[in-house]
Amino acid sequence: MSQTLGLIFIIIGLAFDVFGCLGLVRLPDVYNRLQAATKCVTMGTCSILFGTFLTVGFSAAGMKALMCIVFLVLTTPVAAHAIARGAHRSGVALWRSSVVDQYAEDREGEN
Repeated sequence: MSQTLGLIFIIIGLAFDVFGCLGLVRLPDVYNRLQAATKCVTMGTCSILFGTFLTVGFSAAGMKALMCIVFLVLTTPVAAHAIARGAHRSGVALWRSSVVDQYAEDREGEN
C-alpha cells in the first residue's frame, strides 16, 4: 500500500515540477518566473521526497528525504524574497501589464 501511495506522490510531484518548468519558460518577467519556481517546483520536489519516504520507509534514505522537505520549506521563501528584492533594487522592470508594484509603494512610504 505505501509503495503505491509513494508512487502516486512521486507522479504528482513530477507534474508540479513540469508545470513549474513550463512557468519558467512561458511567464513574462523575472518576478512571475520566480513565482513559478518557488511554488510549483517546491511543492513538486516536496511531493517527490515524501513519495520517496513512503516508498523506502523509516530508513536512512527516508529520514534524509524528510529532512530535505523541512529544509526546502524553510529556505525557499527566504531565497525567493531575497532574489525578488535584489532584482527590484537593481532596476529589473516589471512586466508592462503588472498591476501592483508593492516594493515601490513601500519605498515611497519610507521617504
